[in-house]
Amino acid sequence: MTAKRKIYIAAMRALMYLSAALTAGLVLFMIIYVMAKGIPNITWELLSSEPSYLTEKIGILPDILNTVYIVIATLVIVIPLGVGAAIYLTEYAQNKKIVAAIEYASETLSGIPSVIYGLVGLLFFCQFMSFGRSLIAGALTLVIMNLPTVMRTTQESLKTVPQSYREGAFGLGAGKWRVIRTVVLPGCVDGVITGCILSIGRILGESAALLFTAGFAHSLNGFFEGLTSSGSTLTVALYFYAKEQGEFGVAFAIGAILMILTLGINFAAEAVNRYFEKRRAL
Repeated sequence: MTAKRKIYIAAMRALMYLSAALTAGLVLFMIIYVMAKGIPNITWELLSSEPSYLTEKIGILPDILNTVYIVIATLVIVIPLGVGAAIYLTEYAQNKKIVAAIEYASETLSGIPSVIYGLVGLLFFCQFMSFGRSLIAGALTLVIMNLPTVMRTTQESLKTVPQSYREGAFGLGAGKWRVIRTVVLPGCVDGVITGCILSIGRILGESAALLFTAGFAHSLNGFFEGLTSSGSTLTVALYFYAKEQGEFGVAFAIGAILMILTLGINFAAEAVNRYFEKRRAL
């Protein structure tokens, strides 16, 4: 190996290490900064009460519940749609052009800015479908946003199941759906669960689309009443308190909560992958 080649390899290795260190440093800086600013402002009163404009008390309990409501409503709709579409495209569809067109549309959807989804959700779900500014309108908008994620992760997981498993099940006389239900899906359930967990992370972090569709209300409602009412999620509340009221302490507290939830979701996805990898190894 020539000296020039050795210098080139050493320079590329140094650039790679520098890039990795900068990326990790930026992530650690953001986590430490948000946590340091936010955790001291997290109190039990903040978490367990609703805001009162008469006493100027601030509470984020309605925002926490609205976030839970919208996560549940979105997952209940997007998981069957996304997993079902992936099963059809991978296991049933025969026309390759249709499959390519649907996959292209899915990839296009995943690249559209969230503010565009919010505008479409406002015009279609809030006005045309007459849902108004409500959590259900926000959930339906998030369904469209997260559908490509669930579809693609499920598709890739289905493709990892060896074809010999399917052929062996068919050879034993099992039907198509029975093979999918008893052989294919159990063999790729880790990828499906991981896709769902990552979708939760995107739902928690979404604000632009919900600003148009879900509204800003901080009222405390039950599940079904809350879905049909305007409601602010944690991300929307963070924007509201920081931008409209200048309550940066509360905004950082909400940011720390969201950061903790995001880290928990990522760790959960990694734990699921490791769990199923160990099960396969046994």
